[in-house]
Order: sequence, then structure tokens, then C-alpha cells
Amino acid sequence: MADPASSLPDPVLSGQTGQVLSHPDDGHPAVLVQVALRWADMDAYGHVNNVQVARVLEEARIGAFGVPGGTGAPGLAAPVSLLGEGMPEGTQALIAEHTVKYRKPLEYRTVPVQVWVWVSAVKGASVEIAYSVRDGVEGTECVSATTTMVFATPSTGRPVRLTDQQRAALAALQG
Repeated sequence: MADPASSLPDPVLSGQTGQVLSHPDDGHPAVLVQVALRWADMDAYGHVNNVQVARVLEEARIGAFGVPGGTGAPGLAAPVSLLGEGMPEGTQALIAEHTVKYRKPLEYRTVPVQVWVWVSAVKGASVEIAYSVRDGVEGTECVSATTTMVFATPSTGRPVRLTDQQRAALAALQG
């Protein structure tokens, strides 16, 4: 009996996760992050539940921009650091807003989804991150989204402004 998986095409852009590449639609710079889906991500309709899509976005954002300082353990360096040099110690990156558009059902596969991540806007103390979540085999866009992140001092809750150096680093990923 033939293996059903053998009839699937090779995963789109396999092995290139965490690299800054040209976005497939218009060529602007973007980080490609592969995110594995979990069996538990499916809902009763057989596709990835909308709530789980937020987890996929979070995993892609961390893969592209790194683990916030003071959390987690050291691992691979991120292609672009949101909380890199020049950010006061203890600064928090907080989610202010998510906007998610579901283009087509994202079906569970054992092949990771391809998430393209880039910066869509840089402001004084915030950055807007854009995403294109694509099926890992067909490469079709299933979800487009944005996340607005603000930077703040935990003790006061006051915003922390981005430095010129940080703005320049983020501008390199602006699409």
C-alpha cells in the first residue's frame, strides 16, 4: 500500500526558518518562521481553531524577534531583536492589539505552517508586526494578521521610547 504522504509535494521552503528572506507576494524583507501545529489545535470543524491561531502568531513572533529579556532560557539568536541593545533592563513588550483576518481554513497537517513576519509600522514606543500564515505544503495564505506591541516599564507602566538605533534595526524589516 502506498504511503499517502508520499503523494504530497515537498513542504514549501523547508529548512529556512528564522531567516530574513523576500516575502513571496511583493518581495519586501520578512522573517520566515515554521510553526508546528498540534493535534489539539483542531476544533470540531477539523481545522485549526481561531483561538489557536493566536498561539501560532505568538510562536512566530518569538521566532522572529526573540524571547523577551528575563524570560526563558538562552537558545538560538533571533534574526532581529525587539528588546536588544539600548532597551532599559526590565522593559516589557506588551500586546496592545491583535487584528486577524481568516482567509481560508487552516487545516491540521504534520508539516509546519510557514509564517512570514515583518514590521508594518514603527512608532515612538510601539511597533506593529504583520504576519502571513501559509499552509506548509501548498503555500496558500490562510491567515493575515497584525499585532501592536508597546514597550513599558513594569514599575510605572509608562511607555519606553525606541531609540534611533532600534528604529533603524526594525526599519530593515519594514514592508
